[in-house]
Amino acid sequence: MISIIAAMDRNQLIGKENRIPWRIHEDLAYFRKVTMGHVVVMGRKTYESLNQPLDGRTNVILTHRQDYRADGCIIMHSVEEVLVKFPNEEVFIIGGAEVFKLFLPYAEKLYLTQIDNTYQGDTWFPEFDKSKWQLDSFENHTTSDNSKTDFAFLIYSKK
Repeated sequence: MISIIAAMDRNQLIGKENRIPWRIHEDLAYFRKVTMGHVVVMGRKTYESLNQPLDGRTNVILTHRQDYRADGCIIMHSVEEVLVKFPNEEVFIIGGAEVFKLFLPYAEKLYLTQIDNTYQGDTWFPEFDKSKWQLDSFENHTTSDNSKTDFAFLIYSKK
């Protein structure tokens, strides 16, 4: 099963210069909890922004570069390759925007963190038809730091 996990602001912004434009500890903890023990698929630039594989997860890097190597990671070159390799596992697509766009037609679940704020950036989550998705879970939160930013964890399943 393909699941997508992403955090975004009110305008579906997800990144700035290959970084996340906010730091919300609770979202990072949620991401870790949800993806731990699973396969995570990311694009090369997302991997390079992390500088290392995510612990406790099978890390897959999707890239067109045939000669690309990264210690502790599986390198794949197509959506089909990922689908064939992990047919019976929940696979989390973790970014970036192009990888989200490639896998969105195959996704059965969306784990979205909606941040009630706007940020400056250059990368957005792809548009998707919300009428094709059912909201299964919605949890409101406020950051524990001084910013007191409101955010929500939403889980959608494909209708």
